[in-house]
Amino acid sequence: MEGYRVFLAAAESLNLTKAAEQLHLTQPSVSYAIKQLETSLGVKLFERLSKGVRLTPEGEVLYIRVQKSFAELESAEKELLKLREYKEGQLRIGANGAMIKELLIPLLDSFHNHYPGIRIQLVQESTGAVVQKLKDGTLDLGFVHLPVKDEEITSWSYETLPYCVVVGESFRRWAGGGEPLSAARLAELPLLLLSSGSSTRSFIEGWFLSQGVEIQGDFELNSLDMLAEFTERGYGAAFLPRSFAEKRIQQGKLLMLNTALPLPDREIGIAVRKGGARSLAASAFMKHLETVRE
Repeated sequence: MEGYRVFLAAAESLNLTKAAEQLHLTQPSVSYAIKQLETSLGVKLFERLSKGVRLTPEGEVLYIRVQKSFAELESAEKELLKLREYKEGQLRIGANGAMIKELLIPLLDSFHNHYPGIRIQLVQESTGAVVQKLKDGTLDLGFVHLPVKDEEITSWSYETLPYCVVVGESFRRWAGGGEPLSAARLAELPLLLLSSGSSTRSFIEGWFLSQGVEIQGDFELNSLDMLAEFTERGYGAAFLPRSFAEKRIQQGKLLMLNTALPLPDREIGIAVRKGGARSLAASAFMKHLETVRE
């Protein structure tokens, strides 16, 4: 590489002494480097003149290629510098709708304010789909429901989301001050659930099964917004993150039911591909997460 750098300086100045000055070398060192390169390539690159040197036809061909190569290298170095200074970069994150709305948006807002040059790509997917994209290498990190049991994935706890059971006004009598509702009694209501296969659906089904009750969903929907909408309209009971339902509860649109066995909090974690190289942008985001929690 150094021989080509010497060649480029000599080809642009057409003077070995000037090339040596530019490179902070001695003129004999420049002459030697060029001779070594000519020997290696098996062609003569310069013709000596009374004042300076001139490229041979073979030297002209090499000069065009070397000039382009060094220009590309310089451009690459500039891009890497921008990445190191977080003026450029790409952050690829996956999470489901509830996590995005309740947890991720404030984090992304503050991160974007700190690093406006980093381009954020956000994918809204279920935990299972996020895990698969992490394994495929199309995401840098994901916010997922824990636990994640996959040998290719490393995950750790970040936050917990309390859940609650809610109904609309038409089921007000179920939200009275009487005895807490058993799982069997609750299952008598029409149940509004997320689609089969989602981790949240499995979480709710597992809670019922722990009390000996197997359930079927009357409504199977793909988003919390749809669950809340149909619950408000009086179609049955839904299981929602407390933070998601809070505003509607305060407005009287949703009523919270009292269950004999409280719903456990859902644990939200961060997942990455085990052994995967972390980009500078992803590392900056991980560090940002630590900062905002302090």
